[in-house]
Amino acid sequence: MMTTPRFIAVLDVGKTNVKLVVHDLETGEDVFVRTRPNAVINAPPYPHYDVEGMWSFFLDTLKAATADQRIDAISFTTHGATFALMAGDQLALPVLDYEYSGPDALNGAYVAARPSFDESFTPRLPGGLNAGAQIYWQERIFPDAFAKVTTILPYPQYWAFRFTGILASERTSLGVHTDLWAPEKRGYSSFAAAEGWNRLFAPLCSAFDRLGTVSADIATRTGLSPDTPVYCGIHDSNASLLPHLLGREPPFTVLSTGTWVIIFAVGGEASALDARRDGLCNVDAFGNPVPSSRFMGGREFDLLTEGHARKPTVEDVRTVLDGGIMVHPTAVPGCGPFPDGKGGWSTDPSSLAAGVRTAAVSLYLALVAQASMAVAGAAGPIIIEGPFGRDTLFAEALQRLTGRPVAIAAGATGTSTGAAMLALGSDGQLDLPPDRPVGGIYDLAGLESYAERWAG
Repeated sequence: MMTTPRFIAVLDVGKTNVKLVVHDLETGEDVFVRTRPNAVINAPPYPHYDVEGMWSFFLDTLKAATADQRIDAISFTTHGATFALMAGDQLALPVLDYEYSGPDALNGAYVAARPSFDESFTPRLPGGLNAGAQIYWQERIFPDAFAKVTTILPYPQYWAFRFTGILASERTSLGVHTDLWAPEKRGYSSFAAAEGWNRLFAPLCSAFDRLGTVSADIATRTGLSPDTPVYCGIHDSNASLLPHLLGREPPFTVLSTGTWVIIFAVGGEASALDARRDGLCNVDAFGNPVPSSRFMGGREFDLLTEGHARKPTVEDVRTVLDGGIMVHPTAVPGCGPFPDGKGGWSTDPSSLAAGVRTAAVSLYLALVAQASMAVAGAAGPIIIEGPFGRDTLFAEALQRLTGRPVAIAAGATGTSTGAAMLALGSDGQLDLPPDRPVGGIYDLAGLESYAERWAG
């Protein structure tokens, strides 16, 4: 008799860190967490991810987890813009780092070949952020290796394959600014078909599908039961979105935060998106298009605070607002709602106390988030998922700037919760603890005039 799984091991591959989380679906808590940096190997043929290092980490950590923790199932979530080119059961080429600029060398030809925005709802992004640009470049620069490709796997399903030997594709990864998917047609884009890649993608599955069980070798190496089920997996920002889709009525807005801040305008219209300002369409776990926008908020926070972030005091915030201390967009050029912004500070940041500097950065990110939400056509209450939920100033400033209620999502990690929920099926429900409301810590008088000067 099948019982509902409770403890789900989630392999979570973020752009900055790789985690193994055991999530308790009954309590909503992460009962086991282990993290390592997501290293990029800067070596020929191009910068690529250390998948074998990750593989060893996952197996060793699963072995440690199973020593004192029950694991009922395994699920996967990864960052987007990443696909594995397989030659049989091995990689035909290393898994390319999407921040590598190599694909830009073929930009002219790629722009001519890629689908129109009104088909793919994908803006042209730098480097390998359009996965289609990666594959286009790999096929032309490494023709001999590419000729051996038998299957193209989205990144979550690459890891599912490593655990089960079963090949699958899934829509959330296919639909995240790839140029490979037509969200409103719910199928591969004309570009993917013209290149012949649609025939190379593994069979389409639902994120909720139980692909199989762990292989016998994995069971032996980790201590997992050989009948441990393995679920298909999901793109990380869509994992964060999933609990909200199952528990809220549109329209509402979810900010999935991390290295990237992804804004999901649930209930919005894709036709209003502005490609030039990083408006795009995501595809949710049910295959539905979700108007979205994005900016590299976590990366900008790290760059602008230079590793010296400090929680601002009320006085720090007043110093920033009264002194007009500002960060101008964009710290990571070429993306977000101000792609052509040159960035910079209104004053020498090295002269600022750490709390003052952090306050200026948090206010900057709230202003960028407000602009990015307008790009997506976001409406309704705002829910913040992930690390930015710990930035009280960001949340309070966003609430004041938008005039809409902002809440912090419950639970330890949005991505692990959503990926674990795949084991409950497409109609699964959780009794999640209530969101945490925002407000009352900082004196934000003058924020509106500060925002006007910033925009001007």
